[in-house]
Amino acid sequence: MRSCASRNPIGFPPLLPGSRLTGVDCDGGHLPPSSCTVAPDGKGLGNAAAAVATHLDHRIAMSFLVMGLASEHPVTVDDATMIATSFPGFLELMAGLGAAIE
Repeated sequence: MRSCASRNPIGFPPLLPGSRLTGVDCDGGHLPPSSCTVAPDGKGLGNAAAAVATHLDHRIAMSFLVMGLASEHPVTVDDATMIATSFPGFLELMAGLGAAIE
C-alpha cells in the first residue's frame, strides 16, 4: 500500500469524491482526512461508469488521469480543457505513455 499525507492546509476535500469513486481509501473519519492509501498494484482502482469531478482544477484532472495509467479500470475526468493552461503538452505526454485520451 502507498500512503500520502496532505501538506496543503485545506487538505483533500476536493479530491475526496473522485478518490472514493475510483476506489482510493481515504481516511474519512477526519475532515479534512489526514491520509489516503492507494493499492500499489492498481487492483480495483478506476471507474468506467462515472467521471471524476475536477471542479475546473487542472491539478485534480492531471492527478486522476495519471492514476488511470496504473488503475485496473479506466479513469475519466469531467473536463480536461484547463490542463493546457499549466501543462500544454500533458495530454500528448500521457498518450506517449500509453494513455487512451479521447
